[in-house]
Amino acid sequence: MAEAPLGAASLPPFMAVPKQRQSHSRTNKRRSQHKISAPAMAVCPRCGAARIPHRVCGECGTYAGREIVVAAPHAHDHDD
Repeated sequence: MAEAPLGAASLPPFMAVPKQRQSHSRTNKRRSQHKISAPAMAVCPRCGAARIPHRVCGECGTYAGREIVVAAPHAHDHDD
């Protein structure tokens, strides 16, 4: 019996192998679904700013009608 190459003992005896090469067209059709979608946006009921659903508002710091994060004033000054 012939010696199996290193690491071949853990592989199953038969593996799926494609019979033919996939064309560029078929490959591109499959990859057309691999796109990224824009995140869903909701409107903050307190300040009206756009925010991601189920997240604290970045403008006013509220979530579900409660103030979670104290909104700090801007740290930089434009009047220098």
